[in-house]
Amino acid sequence: MIFHYGLRLLCLCLASFFLVNAAAGLTTAFASRGLLRMAETMRPRCAARLLFAARVLPWALGAGAVLALCVPSYLWLEPQASSEQIGWACLALALWGAAVCFGSVRRVARALAASVRFNRAWQQSGSETLLPGELSKAVIVKKDAPLLALVGVFRQRLVVSQTVLSSLSTEQLELALHHENAHRISRDNLKRLFLLLAPAPIPFLPGFSSLEKCWAQFSEWAADDEAVRGDSQRALSLAAAILRVARMGAAPSLSFLHTSLCAGDHDLSRRVDRLLRIQPVPAKPLSPARCLAIGSSLGIAVSIAVLLAWPATLSSVHRLLELLLR
Repeated sequence: MIFHYGLRLLCLCLASFFLVNAAAGLTTAFASRGLLRMAETMRPRCAARLLFAARVLPWALGAGAVLALCVPSYLWLEPQASSEQIGWACLALALWGAAVCFGSVRRVARALAASVRFNRAWQQSGSETLLPGELSKAVIVKKDAPLLALVGVFRQRLVVSQTVLSSLSTEQLELALHHENAHRISRDNLKRLFLLLAPAPIPFLPGFSSLEKCWAQFSEWAADDEAVRGDSQRALSLAAAILRVARMGAAPSLSFLHTSLCAGDHDLSRRVDRLLRIQPVPAKPLSPARCLAIGSSLGIAVSIAVLLAWPATLSSVHRLLELLLR
C-alpha cells in the first residue's frame, strides 16, 4: 500500500514502538522470576523501585526509540516529496502498536474517570478538616464502610471515613496517616498511573501481573517501615490499626489510582507479621543534592555519548526503517 510522508512516519513510529516494547517486554517477562527473587533480598523501598523500573522499562525504551531515533532519522533523511509503498508486515506491526497504545489510553481514561467520580462524591458529601500532624486538610466522609485512602495523582489528599476516625486511637490514627504520607512522598499514585500507561508487549503475557502485584506489596511494606521508623511500639500500633480497619468490613471500591490503608492487600497476615517483628531502623537515604549530582553526571555522560554518535546512529536507524517499510 502506498502512503504519503506523514502517514509513513506514523506507521513507522507505531511499528517501531511495538517491536522495541515487545522485545524489551519479553526479556523482562523471562527475567521476572529472577527479579522477584532479587527483590526479596532488598529493602522494601529499593525492591519497589526495582520492580517499578522493570515494569515500565519496555514502555520507556519503546517511547525513547521512537522520539530519539525513529522520528529524527526520518525527518532528517527521508525526502518529503516521495510516496513509498508500505509492506503488509510493517502495516500489521503498526496496527498492533496502535492497539496496545489504545489499550493503555483506555485504561488510563477509565481510571481517571473513576477517580474524578469518587473525588466529586466525597467532596459533596464530606467536609474538610485539618487532622493532627497534617499540613493539608483531609476530607472526612460519613460512611459506615472503612475508608482511609490517599487520592489524586498530582494534587494528592487524604480521604477518611468518620467510622475510621472514631474507631482508631490517637496513636493508631497518627501512624495510619504517616503510612499514607509515605505513599504521598514516594508518589505511588503517579507510579500507578505509569503502570496503567505502560502496555504489555503481548496481551495476556504472564510475568507482568506478578511484577505489579509484588510492586504494590513492597510499596505497602516500605510505607509501613517509613511510618514506624524501626520502633517496635509504633509497629505494634500500626499493626493494630490495620487489623482494626480490616475487621470493620469490606472496604469501598476505589480507583486503581487510589492508595488505601487496607484495600487490595491480599496478604494482610504477612504484612502484619512483619510489623510484629522488631524492624531495624532504615538506613538514611541519599540526600537530594547527592541524588541530583549523580543523576546530572550520568545524564551529561549519556548526552555527550549520544551527540558524538548522533549522525552515524541516525543513518543506521534510517536504513533499518527502510527495511521495515518493505
